[in-house]
Amino acid sequence: MAAGPRVHTERDRAESFGDVAENYERYRPSYPAALIDDLAATLPAAVLDIGCGTGKASRLMIERGLNVLGVEADARMAEVARQNGVPVEVATFETWDAQGRTFELLTAAQSWHWVDPTVGVPKAAELLRPGGVLALFWNHSSWVEPTKPRFEDVYKTYAPELHARAEREAAHVDEHRYLNDVTAAGLFTGAEERTYPRTLTYTADEYVGMVNTFSDHIALPATARAALGAALRDMIAAAGGAVVVATKTYMVRAVR
Repeated sequence: MAAGPRVHTERDRAESFGDVAENYERYRPSYPAALIDDLAATLPAAVLDIGCGTGKASRLMIERGLNVLGVEADARMAEVARQNGVPVEVATFETWDAQGRTFELLTAAQSWHWVDPTVGVPKAAELLRPGGVLALFWNHSSWVEPTKPRFEDVYKTYAPELHARAEREAAHVDEHRYLNDVTAAGLFTGAEERTYPRTLTYTADEYVGMVNTFSDHIALPATARAALGAALRDMIAAAGGAVVVATKTYMVRAVR
């Protein structure tokens, strides 16, 4: 299992999502019902959603009757979340002032890699009431159709720097690093990893819209990003017009 690279020091990337907030809300995948059901089953009286973005995970928990507060570093992302019914306070998790509030559940959906673990893990423990749950989760996808080599060919041609970066990161993945961070702190018990599998299908426009909300794609020059998007659309059209991906939502869960 893996959860993406450690990138919390790359603040320019961390703070780029507001540029594409509406597309982030439109194109990023949501989270499995089974995962949200597992979180709701803990019957938390108060939930803090760390790095809540546009509120995709927050809304799912609110729909199950949970009392959720989001904290989000980007005011533009936070505004989209508010428009979708999520109360949000704007700050990085590391600097956020809880003003004495504590919680039974802390979640971080697709966001914990932007948090400094040396600050984030003990702060999470401080904010959780005894017996409270910390749940960190990410969506991860692998191509079924078109296959990975076809995507790699496009990236090698139109965004070689992204392909090279992905290769470097893949060569240095510590698959259990977030579990190890939580365990090493000595503040949690029962730390475990869970996965929730599903299959998702995207049209060419949906897929290109989604990848253009990734921080490394946002950083591309506009002309390069447009050329990459056009090449991806052409490749997907030639492969049948849709992208089928095997998706696993990976979660680290631990108890305070």
